[in-house]
Amino acid sequence: MRIESRNLTWTLMLLSGVFCSSGWDVIYGQQRICAVKGSSVVIVCSFSYPVGEKVTTIMWGHDTNFFEGPFVYESKSEKSSKFQYIGDYVKNCSFQINKVNHTDQGNYKFRFITVTNKWTSTAAATLEIHDLKAEKSNGNGPMKEGDSLNLTCVNNCNNSAVSWYKDGNAIVEGSTLHLLNISSINSGTYSCSLTGLSETTSGGINIDVEYGPKNTSVSVRPSMEVEPGSNVTLSCSSDGNPPVNNYTWFKMGDSSTSVGAEHELHFMKVSAAGVEGYYCRAANKHGSQNSSTVTLTVKDNSSHGTSRRNTYIVSTFVAIFVLLIVTIAIAVRRLNKKKRTPETDYEDCNQRIVYSNWPMLDNNQPQEGAQCGEERREIVYAAIDFTKKREPNMEQQMDPHNYDDDVVYRTVNRANVFSFLSGTDS
Repeated sequence: MRIESRNLTWTLMLLSGVFCSSGWDVIYGQQRICAVKGSSVVIVCSFSYPVGEKVTTIMWGHDTNFFEGPFVYESKSEKSSKFQYIGDYVKNCSFQINKVNHTDQGNYKFRFITVTNKWTSTAAATLEIHDLKAEKSNGNGPMKEGDSLNLTCVNNCNNSAVSWYKDGNAIVEGSTLHLLNISSINSGTYSCSLTGLSETTSGGINIDVEYGPKNTSVSVRPSMEVEPGSNVTLSCSSDGNPPVNNYTWFKMGDSSTSVGAEHELHFMKVSAAGVEGYYCRAANKHGSQNSSTVTLTVKDNSSHGTSRRNTYIVSTFVAIFVLLIVTIAIAVRRLNKKKRTPETDYEDCNQRIVYSNWPMLDNNQPQEGAQCGEERREIVYAAIDFTKKREPNMEQQMDPHNYDDDVVYRTVNRANVFSFLSGTDS
């Protein structure tokens, strides 16, 4: 019953289109649209309706949902960042779809409603979605140094500008990338995209450039000069693609006979003193390379022992010489101490003498009752000697009359003065 009702509706609409289509129309700028996955696309559209009508609602339908929905866009519904109406309510019905993917491809139709009628376009705009593809000119075979190849960015939609990337870094623009005389530095993952639209990046192509051994060298453990009885290991390293898996060791002077065929060459408890040179050869399917020669030296025990004895003798001689110098210095110092006279701490003042004047009366005159005017005075000199002498400690302790300062006092009495003056001995 519902199907019959829908058919009736279609019949009425078709009849309306025949008898009343004057003024109602929808035109697409391009009915077949091609877009690259990840890009944005615009469906250019214009519409018309009879004079006097006023548009109230606009809608865009996808695939079969053109009349009843759900619609990918409806003016009365919540807006979406993916589907955007960029037209107006008068004549422009253009529609934009952002970051398209494969689920967005198909047919799109514009529908609008006026105050008195509804109209859906009879034709549809068809959207096709394609991926960008990066292709290699020589197929999927291995690449080796010196080869050349071209990488092409396949775009089935248009001739838009294309950029190339290596390991995610932009390197050049153009639909074709030419790699000439390639080497190991060209190894990496290449991709292309529409210029300025990283969302459209193609799948990556891995370029693995193979080459023969490079930077072949030998390392020695523990060192290139060892003691007799030591264990020594020589290691060969080389950079190659595919990795080096073939090693050969040779002794200097005999390149025809190998002395080893492993990554490492071991010498257990070397005994013979001498100097020998060794080198290795690294190889893969693209070639081989020899390392430089390393010299392995085994020390001579006898010469080593003689050297140690000589060192010991020289060290002993130096030690004895230093000891002898120190002994002589000590002896000279002690001898100088014995010759040195004991220091006597005294103050040589050449007998500091203090003179004092003593008034003396004449013997012939009475001492008492003498008149001042008749008094005869004589000068008597008394001398006091001050000397300071430090005696040895033992004497100072034994002398009970020891004083800090030795002062000789000369007692001068009157009789002595008179005797001294008269020249008589008292």
